Amino acid sequence: MRARLPALLLSGALLLCCAACAPETAEETPVPTTPAPVQTAEQTQPQIEQREFVLPCYAAESFHPITGGNRTNLTLAPLMYEGLYELDQSFTPSPVLCASALTDETGLIWTFTLREGITFSDGSLLTASDVVYSLQLAMGENTPYAGRFSGVAGIAAGEGNTVVITLTAPNGALPALLDIPIVRETGGTPLGTGPYVLTGEGDSLALEARTGWWRGEEVPLEHIPLYDVREADGMIHAFDTQDISMVALDITGSNALGYSGTYEVWDYATSVMLYIGYNTASGPCAGQTLRRALSYGYERSAVTKSILSQHARAAALPVSPVSPLYDEALAGTLEYAPQTAEQLLEEAGWSLGADGLRTNGWQNLSLRFIVNTDNTYKVSAAEYLAQGLEKLGVAVQLDKLAWEDYVAALAAGEFDLYLGEVKLTGDFDLTALIAPEGTLNYGGYSDADAQTLLAAFRAAGEGQRETAASALYARLAETAPFTPICFKNWSVLTHWGSLTGLSPTQQNVFYGLTGWKMG
Repeated sequence: MRARLPALLLSGALLLCCAACAPETAEETPVPTTPAPVQTAEQTQPQIEQREFVLPCYAAESFHPITGGNRTNLTLAPLMYEGLYELDQSFTPSPVLCASALTDETGLIWTFTLREGITFSDGSLLTASDVVYSLQLAMGENTPYAGRFSGVAGIAAGEGNTVVITLTAPNGALPALLDIPIVRETGGTPLGTGPYVLTGEGDSLALEARTGWWRGEEVPLEHIPLYDVREADGMIHAFDTQDISMVALDITGSNALGYSGTYEVWDYATSVMLYIGYNTASGPCAGQTLRRALSYGYERSAVTKSILSQHARAAALPVSPVSPLYDEALAGTLEYAPQTAEQLLEEAGWSLGADGLRTNGWQNLSLRFIVNTDNTYKVSAAEYLAQGLEKLGVAVQLDKLAWEDYVAALAAGEFDLYLGEVKLTGDFDLTALIAPEGTLNYGGYSDADAQTLLAAFRAAGEGQRETAASALYARLAETAPFTPICFKNWSVLTHWGSLTGLSPTQQNVFYGLTGWKMG
């Protein structure tokens, strides 16, 4: 989505903070602190002096694309490094350094054959050993990619120019997890196979287009200076004064930074899901019919449009609506429907009393709903969703907790409902949320049929995955361990008229770089 934000305070993550910089182990994370900006009607485009295209960096910090911890520097990684695969805007993987992939009959052993003749920026050939080293490094506990390897038993070089990955359970979507940068260590910033190479030092740092890039495509810029940012305020000033040309951020995220002025905004889909989780082990929400009733009482479109200012996509299924896995027909049966919610509440034994509250004859239907206060957007969303349930006659005690107290309440099962946010991996695996041992299964959900369908979904290959996904999602809609609300969008800001042709993705805001037009 491309839009204009004039003279507004924008809040978001650190400058050029992208998904590659944040762990993808489906984990709860605290997230926004100021109201989302409201996009306004078209205005006359301001006349802006064209300046050199410059990107920010922290010169004193590491530029390592796997072990580095600086978000701004990590966002530059796709300009210098490539993976076996890359994901497009619909989270569909396509091969990059990989020429082909095969699985054995068990689905546990994958063999990836590398493209021939690919070189690093120093001219040396890419080898299977480089890939093995990079993937094993990414398995480390403190990397953004560690969560992708929970089902990996081993990684090794195979015969010829191949890499063999052995799994503990079949995963037909393994390529969606392999957009991890491949590097060769040199003792400093590692070598990459991408279109640019890092040169200079300190204030003279720059990205230079390399000769002999294997793709043979022409990049729009031969030279990209890097602006050494030393503090957040300096970064904001540099963008506002056009010393920096581009900002990527989560407008409804944490670590708010303010940007004022008029910019073009390019939204892109993420795998970050906002959802309602239920205590399925105890309390009123242990009843499946009640959980299903509540799931029809959430007006998702109001959350995405009014509270998140359209920086999200409403979703009735636990997969991004831009993914081929999203079953529109099934989702249509799960949309906001207060009459269906009322009918199911009656079926669950909760009748509407004269005082407007639901009762089962001897007690009112009262639910404890918890949300963390580190994110004002989530608090606003929780308040709105609670009001929707109250209109159905459900008494809701909304407890707004500090992050530590929120996590403690989840761990202790001291809730009926909670508002959660999770960044799913590129294969949209739900193990953490619904497996009995899942790290995010705070509600104690356990359903044998769901586990069977989850295993079938994970094992399904191309051509079978959509059907397997729909079967799993239908079972989850029936048992309702959680209710999806939306998937967030993140954004790229550019100065008016400076760039066209952007098509950012969650892992690479420079995706489709060779199609960019400058000025």
